[in-house]
Amino acid sequence: MCGRYTRIRPWSELVALYRITARTPPPNLPPRYNIAPTQSVPIVRRKDDHDERELALVRWGLLPAWAKDTSISYKMINARAETVDQKPAFRLAFRRRRCLVVADGFYEWRLEGSQKQPYYLTLPANRPFAFAGLWERWRNPEGGDPIESCTIIVCEANPSVRPIHERMPVILEPNTFELWLDTEAELTPIKALLKPCDGPLMAVPVSSRVNNVRNDDPDCLQPIATSDVRCLHHMR
Repeated sequence: MCGRYTRIRPWSELVALYRITARTPPPNLPPRYNIAPTQSVPIVRRKDDHDERELALVRWGLLPAWAKDTSISYKMINARAETVDQKPAFRLAFRRRRCLVVADGFYEWRLEGSQKQPYYLTLPANRPFAFAGLWERWRNPEGGDPIESCTIIVCEANPSVRPIHERMPVILEPNTFELWLDTEAELTPIKALLKPCDGPLMAVPVSSRVNNVRNDDPDCLQPIATSDVRCLHHMR
């Protein structure tokens, strides 16, 4: 699963990278170094007229339209690539409400002896990417404003990530953004994107500060004293 990640790039870079065209005021987006489930996160999606891309702040943890309350959200932070088009919670969103979850890197924990060591994972050279995501709009049966939420799609880990964790988020590079957001595209090429990342990721063993969701600062990315920085394909 993917349970923590970062979003550090400033608004000006996000506009260019994600080709955000909707004319909305820049949101207040301070850097985030330890994003956790149920928090507000930025996604990029097509507007209703399909001609523009917009950035929206939504809850991380998808709330299906049929949910009775928000308690199910924490269990919906990830959707399995193998079944996302079949599960009742995700299948309609997969067809109609795909999004890009804005991210720079993510954390996973590796069991080393009796301790779990957190690693920070990114593409080599800090290449830009997004997580493949879905979004939904939930209306409380008891009234009130609707809540928009999202989930991150995960797949089997590629050979380079497997030494740390058996699953990884579906990583989309910029040349696939347009297809993923196209709600009129055939589903066959969309499903073909739901695969492990082709190349190796960089993994940095980092401070255990990231274990606590209250810690959300650059120190979460501080490499541990061993400076054990490597491409994961060297860990096999």
